[in-house]
This record gives sequence, C-alpha cells and structure tokens, in this order.
Amino acid sequence: MIGEYEYQYNDMISNAPDLLMTVCNNDMDKAYSLWLEFLVGLEKYALENDIDINGVKIWINVFWDGDGSIKHIAFYPKPNSKNMEYGLLSALLKEYSKNYELELEHSKMFAHYGSASFPSFITTTGKQDK
Repeated sequence: MIGEYEYQYNDMISNAPDLLMTVCNNDMDKAYSLWLEFLVGLEKYALENDIDINGVKIWINVFWDGDGSIKHIAFYPKPNSKNMEYGLLSALLKEYSKNYELELEHSKMFAHYGSASFPSFITTTGKQDK
C-alpha cells in the first residue's frame, strides 16, 4: 500500500522516470487502451479467483520493467471505497502481476499512476480478455 514502504516506493518512482503515455509516443488512445486492458484483466483475474473487488476504488501506480512485465504495483484506497481486507487485495495484485505482461517494450522501467473503480463496466478485445 502506498505509504507503508515509503523509501521503496520513492526508489521505484526514481527508477521509472518515463510514463506509459511517453512509452506510447504520446498516443493517448493507445495508452488508455493498454490501461483499460490492464484493469479489465485484473477484474477478470479477481473473478477467476473468487475475490470480490466490486465496490473497490483505489489510486494505483503500476511500474513495468522494459520488457512489459510488472515490477511492482502500489495502491491506496479512496475514502469512498468499499471496506475490505486490503491484504487480500495486495495478494491479488501480487499474483496478477506475475501473470500479466503489457504488449509494449521500452528501454527502461516506466510507470502509470491512475484511478481504478470496480466493476469497471469496460469491455475490450485485447490480450487479457482471452
């Protein structure tokens, strides 16, 4: 959770100076589409593992290695998020990050900070829907 490991989180931010938007050559549609695929994949992964994340609202920061694999995910619940065991959400994110790979490569680590609410009510045709 953001705030629990402040030094490690700050190191991640320092080591990932590029943003998803930059890696997408400032193509907002591409960056947004990749972000939505990430969120939809996470939601499906939660359902497959019988973890109810409906009502969860978080700020989330995802750090990718240059090969598109996830290096780290940090989050913080919004005040209007449903109350849940956030250790369970942390475990879900950790496991999801082991199986998820962005279809994008870069010369170094990069990140995206955003907001997520579930259910997402999003449908995509990307890799994570399969």
